[in-house]
Amino acid sequence: MLERLREIEAETLKQLESIEDRGALHRLESATIGKKGEITGILRSIGQLPPEERPAVGQLANEVKRRLEAAFAEREEYLRQQELARSLESGAIDVTLPGRPVPTGRLHPITRTLREIYAIWAEMGFQIYRSREVEEDEVNFTLLNMPPHHPARDMWDTFYTTTEGVLLRTHTSPGQIHVMREYAPEPIRVILPGMVYRYEQITARSEIQFNQVEGLAVGHSIHMSDLKGTMAAFARRLYGADRRVRFRCSHFPFTEPSMEVDVECILCDGEGCNVCKHTGWLEIAGAGMVHPVVLKNGGYDPAVYSGFAFGMGVERITMLRHGIEDIRYFWGNDLRFLEQF
Repeated sequence: MLERLREIEAETLKQLESIEDRGALHRLESATIGKKGEITGILRSIGQLPPEERPAVGQLANEVKRRLEAAFAEREEYLRQQELARSLESGAIDVTLPGRPVPTGRLHPITRTLREIYAIWAEMGFQIYRSREVEEDEVNFTLLNMPPHHPARDMWDTFYTTTEGVLLRTHTSPGQIHVMREYAPEPIRVILPGMVYRYEQITARSEIQFNQVEGLAVGHSIHMSDLKGTMAAFARRLYGADRRVRFRCSHFPFTEPSMEVDVECILCDGEGCNVCKHTGWLEIAGAGMVHPVVLKNGGYDPAVYSGFAFGMGVERITMLRHGIEDIRYFWGNDLRFLEQF
C-alpha cells in the first residue's frame, strides 16, 4: 500500500506537467484526490489493514494528498494565467486603449437659471445678499406689515418649529428687513436668493421647498416707473429682446401699490397654448413699491426714502423656459432628466 501511494504521487505529478487544459486537470484531480479518487479510497480502507500497518499508511496517504492538492492548485493558477495571456494576445482586450472617462457631472438646471439671473441683476448694479432660512415669526410676517392674526398670513402655509416664534421662512422677503437694518440709511440695491418652505401638497406644479429670488432697491426719489423699467429690462434679457412685457394690478401686504409682471409666452409667441392657458402671457414675478410700514421697520424714513421690491420663483422660470411639466423632476435625482441640461 505504501508503494502504491508513492506511485500515485509520482504518476500524477508527471501527468500534471503535460496538462494544458483545465478540464483535463479537473478530471485528473477527481480521479486521484476527489471524493471517488484512488487516494481517498485508500484512506477509507485503512480500517481493513492490519493494525501495525495503519499508522504508516494513514500518515503517508495524508502527506501525499496535501502535496497533490498544492500541485493541482499551482497548475490551476498556471493554466489560468496562460488563458489570460492568450486572451490578451488574441485582441479580445486591448489594454492600450484609454480607459472610460469618469463623468464629472454638470450644473443642475436650477443652478444654471440662478447664475443667469445673478449675472443679469449684477449688470444692473444689484449685489447678492444672503439671508437665513430659519426665521423668526416677527421678521417673516410682523415686520412685513402682517401682524399676528392678520388674514394675509393665510397666503402662506407655514412650517413652524417646536420653538415658539421660530419657523422655516415662507418667502425670501424677510431678507428685506435684515438688509435694510444692516445698511440704513444708505441706498441699497440687492437681490436675495434662497430656498423657501411651505406646507403644501406635492403635485406637478407645487413643492414643499423651492427657490426664490427677491429684489430690493431703496433710495431717494424711486418711483413706480423705475420699477416697471427695471422689470421690463430684466424680462427681455432673460426671455428675449423682442419679448413683450405687461403689468397687472395685484396686492401684497408689504408693497403698495403692487403688481404682477407677465411676459409674452415664450412657447407660443403670444398665440395661446396650454402652458399659458391660451392667454398668450406667462406670469414671471410679483412686484411693487415698498410699503411705508416696511421701510420704517427696516430703519428708513418713508417721508424721505422710497423703494421697490420684486420676487420670482426660480423653478417656475426654469419650467417655462424649458417646457418642463412637473416640478418634482428637479428633486427626483433622475439622470435621464438632469443630463438633458
